[in-house]
Amino acid sequence: MSKTKEILTQTEKYSANNYHPLDVVLSRGEGIWVWDVDGNKYMDCLAAYSAVNQGHRHQKVLDALIKQTEHITLTSRAFHNDRMGEFLHKLCEVTGKEKALPMNTGAEAVETAIKAVRKWGYEVKGVEEGKAEIITCSGNFHGRTTTIVGFSTEAQYKDGFGPFTPGFVTVPYGDIKSLEDAITPNTVAFLFEPLQGEGGVVVPPEGYIKKAAEICKQKNVLMVADEIQTGLGRTGKMFCCDHEEVVPDVYILGKALGGGVYPVSGIACDDDIMGVFHPGDHGSTFGGNPLGSAVGLASLNVLIDEKLPAKAADLGKYFMEELNKIESPHVDHIRGKGLMIGVVIKESSGTARPFCEKLRDLGVLAKETHHQVIRFAPPLVITKDEIDWALERIEKVLK
Repeated sequence: MSKTKEILTQTEKYSANNYHPLDVVLSRGEGIWVWDVDGNKYMDCLAAYSAVNQGHRHQKVLDALIKQTEHITLTSRAFHNDRMGEFLHKLCEVTGKEKALPMNTGAEAVETAIKAVRKWGYEVKGVEEGKAEIITCSGNFHGRTTTIVGFSTEAQYKDGFGPFTPGFVTVPYGDIKSLEDAITPNTVAFLFEPLQGEGGVVVPPEGYIKKAAEICKQKNVLMVADEIQTGLGRTGKMFCCDHEEVVPDVYILGKALGGGVYPVSGIACDDDIMGVFHPGDHGSTFGGNPLGSAVGLASLNVLIDEKLPAKAADLGKYFMEELNKIESPHVDHIRGKGLMIGVVIKESSGTARPFCEKLRDLGVLAKETHHQVIRFAPPLVITKDEIDWALERIEKVLK
């Protein structure tokens, strides 16, 4: 029995059956490359759903992690630590906001944003207690907590997990009139992804984000951008909202904030919103811990020092242009921004999964999303030559 088969058998015996991964068992990573337990080498074109934008085991991120483990790793928020302030200062510089609140996972950061805007609605806007409404979009993916799946439009995410938290209104993604019509005096926020990743790499119409920002400002509604997957360079700008020169009221960040080595997330906003929190209102034992703070600071510095957003813009444009040159009977269309690209497979050709399995056999790891879409989102440290290497194999599979 191969090492892969042995580990798959063990995993399937003891693991909850809540994922359907490709049959590859990874044991090592370096930059954009990963190796399985049998020694096979693959190009990682998923980057852990954008959590390893800096590449696997980036030396500067690793150095920060290792150095911090030699001092102190966890204090809880019962005491101050000497790393959190420095990290939050950098995060506020990058976002242009006055305050940041650190958490661990993306879903925790979304929940934090929901609490913040609701409390702002009651204390600042003057919405009647218990009546706050948050507008969300169809096709959204903001996490897996019961509150979050309650406003998902994906039936499977909700099946068997109710009852759900009230106070959410859904509008079609990219439809500006529906957004405007849905706003009432009780609306406190518009929560959206500037590009929907899990929804199938769905890009909203040009000008949608800018117009949404104008409407939110006119109606005194907070604009909350979930940039967990799209932020920190992935789409060719530091934040995806930057493509339309929009600065949301609240940024939600995660994934690449931890540099692929540690879970780090948080929200960033100005004092008028963050000021609604008082001691005891919200917290996290691990949020802002010294290890996570050291890693988060290093992760941001790598993105800035290595100009990874600009690199993603240039290489993403090239990657998409070359994909569009492939004459495939199976491809409906290609969409995306920067190094977040979706190849939409025609329903007549089946689902995207068999294509991902064939790519794996040729040394390229990609994953299907929403059944029909192959998502290509490699670490931002990829080179043009490496993209060409992948394109040769992608062309074979798509043809």
